[in-house]
Amino acid sequence: QVQLVESGGGWVQPGGSLRLSCAASRSIFSFYIMGWYSQAPGKQRELVATLTNGGTANYADSVKGRFTISRDDAKNTVYLQMNSLKPEDTAVYYCHAVRLQIHYWGQGTQVTVSS
Repeated sequence: QVQLVESGGGWVQPGGSLRLSCAASRSIFSFYIMGWYSQAPGKQRELVATLTNGGTANYADSVKGRFTISRDDAKNTVYLQMNSLKPEDTAVYYCHAVRLQIHYWGQGTQVTVSS
């Protein structure tokens, strides 16, 4: 059973930064793709950023230039560096991974951007 554990969420003022971490219970190289999704209250979960095991990154238009997804294979961890945060970035952020066509989700971490 694969487990994904997120951390790093919290409260930040507009313009601030946070770094989310997603620690996997097995080698992240075994996942075809890993990424981050967000879900704001009353809205559907939506893609924020993904990273394939080949190193290809993809971002939602709303976060391009502000967020960066990266990985540390030695730590089995994927990161989401979030800069220039806006109130509309407020949401629960979920780590996601796909391995052998099976989708895995973390429990989510809350990010709140407000003054």
